[in-house]
Amino acid sequence: MALYSYKAIDAVGKSVFGRLEALNLPDLEQRVRRMGLDLVVGAPARRKAASFARSGVRRQDLIHFCFHLEQLASAGIPILEALADLRDSTESPRVREVIAGIVEAIDGGQNLSQAMGEHPEVFGKVFVGLVRVGELTGKLPEVLRGLSEQMKWEDELSAQTKKLMLYPVFVGSIIAAVTMFLLIYLVPQMTGFLRNAGEELPLQTRLLIWTSGLLADYWWAILALALSGWFGLKAAARANPAVEYALDRCKTGLPIFGPILRKILLARFTSSFALMYASGITVLDAIRSSEDLVGHRPLEAALRTAGQQIGEGKSLSVAFHDTGLFPPLVIRMLKVGESTGALDTALSNVGYFYNRDVREAIGRLQALIEPVLTLVLGAILGWVMLAVLGPVYDTITKVKF
Repeated sequence: MALYSYKAIDAVGKSVFGRLEALNLPDLEQRVRRMGLDLVVGAPARRKAASFARSGVRRQDLIHFCFHLEQLASAGIPILEALADLRDSTESPRVREVIAGIVEAIDGGQNLSQAMGEHPEVFGKVFVGLVRVGELTGKLPEVLRGLSEQMKWEDELSAQTKKLMLYPVFVGSIIAAVTMFLLIYLVPQMTGFLRNAGEELPLQTRLLIWTSGLLADYWWAILALALSGWFGLKAAARANPAVEYALDRCKTGLPIFGPILRKILLARFTSSFALMYASGITVLDAIRSSEDLVGHRPLEAALRTAGQQIGEGKSLSVAFHDTGLFPPLVIRMLKVGESTGALDTALSNVGYFYNRDVREAIGRLQALIEPVLTLVLGAILGWVMLAVLGPVYDTITKVKF
């Protein structure tokens, strides 16, 4: 089917714009009419690239979708009617377009997971797989509730991380701007006076003059080198998995942010694994799906190795222990989950522990960032003032006496 852009009007005469798949214009008119709209004009539309389509549906939109679909399904409303209600009530044109496509696919004989699978740019493989398991086991509301809670946690974690980074980036930019102003504009104006004073300049002053001259003459080269190095490293990571593996390993090895990142990765893995296992997905399938979710090459390799060992007959806790990448808490809870048969509960507890630990660590780090950055700015200003005003004070003192 082709993709059409359309303009329609609803029952109160309000204009509605959107996109919909249809065989032709008469078919488009029928599909739009089933949505309670009257078609005004329609024309074939080009399909957007996956990245643009993905950006059209926010995580909050998916949370809203899962929550309301779970509520309507729990109330006994048929899925088709629940989707139609969501389609008519949503304000996002992109979400309305996706839900309309799902409704049309279900009308054509597909089930919910198959219809979602036709929109891979919106619903990932794990999302569709969990919905499929929920349909087969009759636990679709529980699966949707778990997906909603998981995405809420990811959204909260993302907001905390952005909040953590926003302040140091803002203050760091101010520090960089002040430093560049001092070294490129102010210090060169004082350099001639200091050199003509006839006194031997101290080491900190000579170092300041050298740094100022370097930035004033070659700031463009330094900026170009930094940008080319940054983008070159990202390109190398995309082209060579070994480079990406090394970069991911370096990220978790950082002295301050590394431990927090490791806990975030472990919380993401354990929470996702617990959700998939509780939904009825087998251990091996859950591990394979987790490889696509963690977003960390060393952890992906460890999960792949653990899955292979479990397939060869090793127990879950032993296979994860042999990778050497998972901390004792995860191994201990895996062993408890195996012995009690409540693996999902054990992993959920691990995810809760790491989630709470990450929040506390981010809070402590936020409290430390402000005084540290203040000290950095004070140290830079102190160095500049000492290096400039020290020789000036010595010259004035000698002239006076």
